[in-house]
Amino acid sequence: MLTIVNKAIAEGNPVVLCTIVETEGIVPRHAGTKMVVFEDGRSEGTVGGGNIEKLVRKEAEESLKDGKTRFRSYDSEVGSTDDPGPCDGKVKIFIEPFLRPATLVVFGAGHVGQAVVHLAKWMGYRVVVSDDRAEMCTPEVAPGADRYINCPMDQIPEKMTVDRNTYIVLVTRSVQMDAEGLPALLGTQAGYIGLLGSKKRWAFCRGILLKAGIKKEAYRRVKSPIGLDIHAETPQEIAVSIMAEITAIRHEKEP
Repeated sequence: MLTIVNKAIAEGNPVVLCTIVETEGIVPRHAGTKMVVFEDGRSEGTVGGGNIEKLVRKEAEESLKDGKTRFRSYDSEVGSTDDPGPCDGKVKIFIEPFLRPATLVVFGAGHVGQAVVHLAKWMGYRVVVSDDRAEMCTPEVAPGADRYINCPMDQIPEKMTVDRNTYIVLVTRSVQMDAEGLPALLGTQAGYIGLLGSKKRWAFCRGILLKAGIKKEAYRRVKSPIGLDIHAETPQEIAVSIMAEITAIRHEKEP
């Protein structure tokens, strides 16, 4: 089971490891038995089947949503009918989620984008570089990323999984590009969408989005101007301000 978990983690797929840590009485599985539950509902192994396993699966689904571990006790007769079956013991199960690693997507591999990639990688993020210019979306231009995706901004959700543990930094070269690409990103569950630019540029972009039918509730998710106000000037300083804002949001301490 640990091999399966390690493989899933390496591939960036969230899973939950359910382990029987203690038993009492007659039970179908002994302590140390493991079951892996995948995001799509599949599983490997069993913690005994029946009603207990149904309850454990439900807990595993909740664990994938909130990222929290659980320690649960179950009576093997839970949900039994007039026929209690051969088991009448109890089990204690530890439910441990392994979520996708925090992923930072940088669209735009210019000077600021390159600085953000460097800093985010140093901070332990899985980093994805994306750019619609093939010559810019390379390890030579923006070294250190885990993946390079050459595509228009609006195709990013088609090329990779974007969930609440995904943080998107948009450092583009035109407001029109922002307006065309943002609707697709706003339709995802991204935990953060930040847009580089002045207040005036963002106001102009909002106007285009409103005319395109994007509701205020949707574009209010966008952080622009991006980053904490530390009077940053150089690409490196701007990268620090951006990653500081993302760190605050990740730890639910938004300034």
